[in-house]
Amino acid sequence: MKKKLEYMVKFKRVMNSERLQYLKLNKNIFLAFLVSMTVSALGANYFADQIELLNSTITLMIDHSVYYAVFGTLFYLDNKKKYILENGKINRLLLKSDLLKIVLSFGSSEIIYSIVRWGVQYELLILNYDAYMASVISHILAAIVFFIVINLGVNFTKLFKNKNR
Repeated sequence: MKKKLEYMVKFKRVMNSERLQYLKLNKNIFLAFLVSMTVSALGANYFADQIELLNSTITLMIDHSVYYAVFGTLFYLDNKKKYILENGKINRLLLKSDLLKIVLSFGSSEIIYSIVRWGVQYELLILNYDAYMASVISHILAAIVFFIVINLGVNFTKLFKNKNR
């Protein structure tokens, strides 16, 4: 019984750890990227008869819309409990602090992602790649850059190092 209790304590500590928070964030980003990559590739293929400039721009808008909808939902589902106080009210101070950190982390990452994504797709379309393939390749390359920058940003803003948790 004592061993089981020790295991539960260790398990709870790991579940609330900083590493697990990073894993959950990266899982949400990855799943949102997969969904947005699929939908934006379909969008790129649908608008394949448009000029390269327009195709790249529309595809990027589709990508961002789908990504933020999916990521926001997943992030909310993973984190909704930590913003609720014991009395059932929302911890607005913690929520505001975390939202600011997320916006700061995502801001620079999204700018870099958008530039890489749009530029690579445009160039691939100029090189006569199929629109859906140009979309997928540019999405993957931009996602790799995004993962690096977002993780550096989250680490820099100390999103998961709040003593109030």
